[in-house]
Amino acid sequence: MLYQTIDILGTVAFAISGVLVAMEKRLDLFGVLIIAFVTAIGGGTLRDLLIGNTPVVWMRDLTYVVTIFIAVVFAIIFVKQLKYLRKSLFLFDTIGIGLYTMIGVEKGLEAELLPIMCIFLGTMTACFGGVIRDMLCNEIPIIFRRKEIYATTCIVGGASYFLFVQLPIKEGYAYIAAIVVVITLRLLAVKFDIRLPSVYEKKTG
Repeated sequence: MLYQTIDILGTVAFAISGVLVAMEKRLDLFGVLIIAFVTAIGGGTLRDLLIGNTPVVWMRDLTYVVTIFIAVVFAIIFVKQLKYLRKSLFLFDTIGIGLYTMIGVEKGLEAELLPIMCIFLGTMTACFGGVIRDMLCNEIPIIFRRKEIYATTCIVGGASYFLFVQLPIKEGYAYIAAIVVVITLRLLAVKFDIRLPSVYEKKTG
């Protein structure tokens, strides 16, 4: 139940973030729906293809498609209440990567992969829907922008899960704690302008 709940919440968060980006780009209704859809299921689709979990999960369970449609309708109706679109986009995107990181880790564990591969799957699940979204909207994917730490928070959060499960706490608490780590790190990174070092140094003079 915890896993399914987190999966649905992640789908909703990413679908809404997709709607906000699409509406900023002034796409038509079909465009908004497509961007929301690929944002919500893009990373998970790639993940399932890599581990051989086919047909991919959203093709076997209409819950995801229905959830995305509901999230799109909700976001469109209440877009005026979602003030400061960029702040709303950041919030839903941050929640989404936290939830989807652990969805990917869980899928890796189910496939009996090594912890490092589980972390890779978690990061890919969390990030690649946004990559597809940004590319379709003619933006440099946020994962590649130096101004924000993105995938790194997923990697740290996924790794923290494997540390938490070593503690004398329930696995569900470790799962939730890892999600909180991802969300908190991203919030702190943006608030305090924490960035990874650049490999390119501009020379002057």
